Amino acid sequence: MIHPTAVVSPKAEIGANVTIGPYTIIAENVSIGDETEIGPHVVIDPFTTLGKNCRIFQFASLGAVPQSLKFEGEKTFLTIGDRTLIREFTTINRGTLSGGGITRVGDDNFIMAYCHIAHDCSTGNRVIMANAATLAGHITIGNNATIGGMVAIHQFVHIGDYAFIGGASAVVKDVPPFVIAAGDRATLHGLNTVGLKRQGFTSEVLSTLKKAYRIIFRIGLTLNEAIDRVQAEIEQIPEVVQFIDFIKSSQRGVTR
Repeated sequence: MIHPTAVVSPKAEIGANVTIGPYTIIAENVSIGDETEIGPHVVIDPFTTLGKNCRIFQFASLGAVPQSLKFEGEKTFLTIGDRTLIREFTTINRGTLSGGGITRVGDDNFIMAYCHIAHDCSTGNRVIMANAATLAGHITIGNNATIGGMVAIHQFVHIGDYAFIGGASAVVKDVPPFVIAAGDRATLHGLNTVGLKRQGFTSEVLSTLKKAYRIIFRIGLTLNEAIDRVQAEIEQIPEVVQFIDFIKSSQRGVTR
C-alpha cells in the first residue's frame, strides 16, 4: 500500500506488497524489495537499493549525497540488504568515486535511532548499531559486530567479526574480531566472551582464542613476536587464523 500523500517516482522500482507511509519521498532510480515497510516522512534518494522484508521508520534519510568535499555529483550508490531494520532519524549516505562508489549495509542489520553511516562504509550481516552510533567514511564493520550507543568510529577503521564496541567509545584504530573495545580512546578489554557464547562458540574455541589474545596483547611482546609465538604454540583453528590474519593485515594499526 502506498499512502496517497507519498511522492513516489514512476522511475522507482517497487516490489510486491511494499508499504509506503504518509509524506514519504521515493526518488527515481530507487529499488525497493518485496514486503518492505517504509514509514512516514522517509526520504530515499536516487541510486539506492533496499532489500526484501526491511522496515524503515519515520524520518530516516537513505541515499543522500555524501558529506564529502571531494564529491562532485557523480553517480554513486547505496545498497541495503534483506531484513534490515532502520530506526528513526538514521542517515545513510551513498558512496564517492574515490572510495569505490558504493556504501553497503548487509542483511539482518539492526540500526537504531539517530545512527549515521557515511560514504563508502560497509557493514556485514547481523550488525547491531545502538542509538547515535556514528561511522565516518570508508569504515568496514564485520559480521555479527555490535556497536554501542554514541560510539564514534574514525574513517578507514576496520571492526572485526563478533567484536563489541562499548557505548560512548571513540575508536581510532582497527578492532580485531572476537574482542571487546571501549573507552576514549578505545582500548581492548578481553574477548567478547558473553557474545561469543550466545553465538554458539564452544568452550574449546573460546579457550584457544583466549590463549592467543593473552600472548598478543598481555605479555609485552611486539606484535611480530607475539604472532610468531601464537603460530608456533597455539592450535591454528580457523578462529585463531582469522584473528591473526586481521592483525597482520591492519593498515591503521590495531587497538590494544
